[in-house]
Amino acid sequence: MNKLKLGIPKGSLEANTVDLFKKAGWHITYDSRSYFPDIDDDEINCTLVRAQEMSRYVDDGTLDLGLTGQDWIIENESDVVAVQDLIYSKTSMRQARWVLVVREDSPIRSIEDMQGKRVSTELVNFTRRYFAERNIQVHVEFSWGATEAKVVEGLVDAIVEVTETGSTLRANKLKIIHELMKTNTKLIANRAAWNDPWKRQKIEQIRMLLNGSLQAMGKVGLKMNVPKGSLDKVFALLPSLKAPTVSSLHSEDWFAVETIVSGSVVRDLIPGLREAGAEGIIEYPLNKVI
Repeated sequence: MNKLKLGIPKGSLEANTVDLFKKAGWHITYDSRSYFPDIDDDEINCTLVRAQEMSRYVDDGTLDLGLTGQDWIIENESDVVAVQDLIYSKTSMRQARWVLVVREDSPIRSIEDMQGKRVSTELVNFTRRYFAERNIQVHVEFSWGATEAKVVEGLVDAIVEVTETGSTLRANKLKIIHELMKTNTKLIANRAAWNDPWKRQKIEQIRMLLNGSLQAMGKVGLKMNVPKGSLDKVFALLPSLKAPTVSSLHSEDWFAVETIVSGSVVRDLIPGLREAGAEGIIEYPLNKVI
């Protein structure tokens, strides 16, 4: 039987990735001591791999497919196929940023002020290249963790760290002085696997359903019955991916209306729909929008 070797990112993206696959139709289960999760698909073998290393294993063919950040693909200079952008993370649906960070009381105000300074980061190769391309001489050292503490305690002049909102940095009395790169999660494939007809078809199936699950995040479906005379008023209230679906009911004077909307507007939308004449309003969750 053909098998696709899939890498699941271990760490901060792990739980969100497993949940995303569940919404897409695959159930992944494992215990905390296992690096080889079970998946309810006989055509897939799963391995837990740190996101920082994922692109290397996909590049060399150890894995056919994996999920990791654009940042680690660049850091490892990996030659992989970027199959699909998957913008999701532990806390939000926004892109993360790698930023240059100093203490609030630091005299460093811009990237040019970093000449001759010491920087700590996990993203060593990219950071060295970034400063070298701008002819700024810095000493870049690898951070094994607790990166923010190094600049807080004055062990280094600055750090290059990933953030989404910047709130944790501000809480530690740190300030961002420069953005180096935006990044998000990508579904990546080994080039040989991508060129294999069976694996390509399987990868495309996974890509489509994962993307459909992401498109459904934050959205709900609405169904309602609307009298003919109220259709225009109801349509005026309904945001939609496309025009609402409308079908006739047994009575010629009533119609069934169905649409997809952002979950954030429902609490204000439903009372307005009721006032406009809609009845029997049903809200339901979505797993995929394709």
